Amino acid sequence: MTDSYLPKDFLWGFATASYQIEGAPHEDGRADSIWDTFCRTPGKIAGAASGDVACDSYHRTAEDIALLKETGAKSYRFSISWSRVIPLGGRNDPVNEKGLQHYVKFVDDLRAAGIEPLITLFHWDLPDNLHKRYGGMLNKDEFVADFVNYARVCFKALGSKVKFWITFNEPWCSSILGYSTGLFAPGRTSDRSKSAEGDSSTEPWIVGHSFLVAHGAAVKAYRDEFKEQDGGQIGITLNGDWTEPWDPEDPADVEACDRKIEFAISWFADPIYFGKYPDSMRKQLGKRLPEFTEEEVALVKGSNDFYGMNHYCAHYIKHKEGEPDADDFGGNLEVLQQNKAGEWIGPETQSDWLRPYPLGFRKLIKWLSDRYGGPTFYVTENGTSLKGESQLPLEELLNDEFRCEYFRGYIGALADAHAKDGVDVRGYSAWSLLDNFEWAEGYETRFGVTYVDYEGGQKRHPKKSAKEIRGIFEKYIKKE
Repeated sequence: MTDSYLPKDFLWGFATASYQIEGAPHEDGRADSIWDTFCRTPGKIAGAASGDVACDSYHRTAEDIALLKETGAKSYRFSISWSRVIPLGGRNDPVNEKGLQHYVKFVDDLRAAGIEPLITLFHWDLPDNLHKRYGGMLNKDEFVADFVNYARVCFKALGSKVKFWITFNEPWCSSILGYSTGLFAPGRTSDRSKSAEGDSSTEPWIVGHSFLVAHGAAVKAYRDEFKEQDGGQIGITLNGDWTEPWDPEDPADVEACDRKIEFAISWFADPIYFGKYPDSMRKQLGKRLPEFTEEEVALVKGSNDFYGMNHYCAHYIKHKEGEPDADDFGGNLEVLQQNKAGEWIGPETQSDWLRPYPLGFRKLIKWLSDRYGGPTFYVTENGTSLKGESQLPLEELLNDEFRCEYFRGYIGALADAHAKDGVDVRGYSAWSLLDNFEWAEGYETRFGVTYVDYEGGQKRHPKKSAKEIRGIFEKYIKKE
């Protein structure tokens, strides 16, 4: 037993997302999401890949549950495909019973295996029809009404079997990568070499606002109509990295570190906990950042039963001089992997944005806990890719010591945050149970604790990390 520990009923397990693992894009009545159509657009995805087959998990739920049991996982976080449940997406469109029952059965099977389901309602895969019908999140009123209807359908079908609901996964990614840089579906951006449509200076902020109001409205529906009988909790999952100053002696770099977190995380968390956007964002964006109406504040403020935290890495931050560009979304600063002294923040991985720095995890969760009055945290994603993993021979690939070391460092940092900093953390979902479709990076980048042989019929091979993670938690979770 170490000095640091995690609470005794700590809920640990693994996470995935529908479009990244399911496949079966048109089976049993499912219609396209914006990711299905984005993947068919030439040049958008590495290797012209798509989620058409992915891990084939739609047909392999029993196999995935067997894997979870083998790891000793207590929980499984997955997402529901909106366009499986309501193929055309809207509140007046028909519910696809076959699609809905797929998830009902899956939840029953997880429960029968003693695994707690954590369900994400929206992991980036907006029904394509809603994008075509009214611009999706760009039309706040329509989107909010349709999302709340979809959420209600799920709440009603799954009832008391599900105790943990997440409205949106990483709205920062959907807003910025989907509507500013154009790297993610639906690929809108001011850069006309990438997209014929989009305005990076305004659209991401409109989309982010729609997500917040839709989150608040869905939480109200759950609390008013379902919470008392079903006994569940509901929150949102926000992503963000820790920041260290590029030059610790430069007050402007030190100040920019907090501003970066505010633009990435507090953009969504401040409205949920304080009912307003961060001052740093209002100062830079002015009227481009929407205002909350009184009704919206009433919906959004106080709308988290728990804080869902996705976290992977850290960066060095260097302030920029002068006025920010109109399409700047970071707070007028540079995000770097090396500091002024030439030190790297952490070792290289397959993902150019990800270099591990475990201490950053402890620092960030403490920063968030202090800012937001000590909420209950569930870590809903944490994990790493591994440089050149896809090129390794199978035997070598399965011995993923680098990933094991990542989990040791990060889970240890979380135990420190709980035991030494008083952070209230109750759960952790490692990303990911399976190698899967890594969005614009296609299948080149692997995050799974299980190797998926895409050429060999999607066969699963657990890596060392799949077996190691249980021992790490056993070391930290209090026995009594």
